[in-house]
Amino acid sequence: MAAGAAIFDVDGTLTDTNHLHVVTWWEAFRQAGHTVPMPDIHRAVGLGSGDLIERLLGPGRDPAQDSAISSAHKALYGTYSDRISAFEGAGDLLRALAGRDWRVVLATSASGPELAALRRAVDADEAIRDTASSDDVDEGKPAPEPVQLALELAGVGAGQAVFFGDTVWDMEAATRAGVSAVALLSGGIPRADLEAAGADAVFRDVAELLGRLDDSPFRSPAG
Repeated sequence: MAAGAAIFDVDGTLTDTNHLHVVTWWEAFRQAGHTVPMPDIHRAVGLGSGDLIERLLGPGRDPAQDSAISSAHKALYGTYSDRISAFEGAGDLLRALAGRDWRVVLATSASGPELAALRRAVDADEAIRDTASSDDVDEGKPAPEPVQLALELAGVGAGQAVFFGDTVWDMEAATRAGVSAVALLSGGIPRADLEAAGADAVFRDVAELLGRLDDSPFRSPAG
C-alpha cells in the first residue's frame, strides 16, 4: 500500500529559480513604467501572475497592463530555460520517496514550456506520478485548490499527504487544504515567516531533507 502523497512545489523548492523570477519580474515591471523593489517582488514569488501583479501594483493600477507585464516576465524568464538548475539532491529525493511508495505529485504555478524546463532540470520524471499546474486550477496558491487537486491526482485524503514548499503561500495553501506542510529555506524566506504561515517542520534544503528522511514527516506512512 502506498505511504501517501508527497506534494511538491517546484520553484525555490526543487529548483534554484526564485531569484531568476525576481529579476525578470523587476525588468517586466520596469518596461511597463513601474519601479518595484526587488525585496517586495521576492516576497510575492510563488503567487500566480495575476495575484503577484495585483499585490505589487495594488488595486488602483491600470489592469490593462497586466497581460503585457505577465507576457514580458514569461519571455524574459524563458531566456534562462536552458540554464535552470535543480537544487542538489532534488531528483534523488523524489526517487527516494517514490521508492518508499510515496505518490509524488507536483503542485506549481508554472505551466507549459516553463514547467517542462523545470522538470528537465529536476530529471526525475520516473518518480513523478502527476502534476497540478496553473493551467489546471482557477485559483493558485495561497488558495487551497492546487493542493486539493494534487490530492485528487494522488488518490489520497488530506491526512495522508505532506506538502513541501518554500514560500508563505505554499504553507498557507497546504494549511487551508488540511495537509501537513514542510518548508524549505532554499527559497530565501525566513524561517519565522514560514512557521507563522503554518509550517510543521523546516529544513534547510532538499539535500538536508534527503539526508534526514528517517527524521522527517516522510519517515513512515502518513495515516
